[in-house]
Amino acid sequence: MDVAEKSETIYVKEMDDYKKMVEISVENLGVSFTDKEGGAPVVALQNINLEIMQGEFISLLGPSGCGKTTLLRTIADLQQPTSGKISVRGESPREIRSQKKYGIVFQNPVLYEWRTVRRNVCMPMEMMGIPKRDRTARVTKMLELVGLMEFGKKYPHELSGGMQQRVGIARALAIQPEILLMDEPFSALDEFTKEKLHEDLLRIWKKTNKTILFVTHNIQEAVFLSDRVVVLSPHPGRVSAVVDINLERPRDLSIKSSPEFNALVTKVRNSFEGV
Repeated sequence: MDVAEKSETIYVKEMDDYKKMVEISVENLGVSFTDKEGGAPVVALQNINLEIMQGEFISLLGPSGCGKTTLLRTIADLQQPTSGKISVRGESPREIRSQKKYGIVFQNPVLYEWRTVRRNVCMPMEMMGIPKRDRTARVTKMLELVGLMEFGKKYPHELSGGMQQRVGIARALAIQPEILLMDEPFSALDEFTKEKLHEDLLRIWKKTNKTILFVTHNIQEAVFLSDRVVVLSPHPGRVSAVVDINLERPRDLSIKSSPEFNALVTKVRNSFEGV
């Protein structure tokens, strides 16, 4: 094998390795909505291009109306694209969702008031037909992971907002997804509870090694949690910047007072367009 052939072989191998690392690929994505009266389409997302790697923590950040939730929902196969393509591990979002490889956490945990914490976490596994012994073991493991082992027999109305959101995270993880999609899960909580859940989420992410896509409009939240922050600007929604968050891990709340953290917050804030 001559030098040129050897170089070509190395290049092909490196490209194959890179493709294996890409979890989610978004290419030239566009999403438009038409109102009920049949007016002109409203363009929610335009020409979105993004690659998310396996095990990354990515935040979609932007003001209200910029399309960040629409992008999350389209990746989750809860919204269909108007143009472009999304590939998840080489498959379509529909295929990934049908294989139960997504775990989704919404802003409201949507717990069933008549079910205990354990039975709320168990519910999606019941729907999947997972044997009772396996369900019981997974529920115990998930409640231990989110720090709610002592609250398994409680009902949602007996829990704080932060504890309810932990139940939602446990339920999403109980089906053993490969990708965790989170749509502003902490936005309704007070700052003290939110900061505690930030640390809890990073601990859970480290233990599970999931790929996390996290929607937020809070700049400090995005910088503290993420490997990269994808900044969306509105009218129509588009990627205005992707900011690498090169802060050391593991992170705790003390990092928020560091010059490096505040410099990244400023960099992200300055990357917005059209706001």
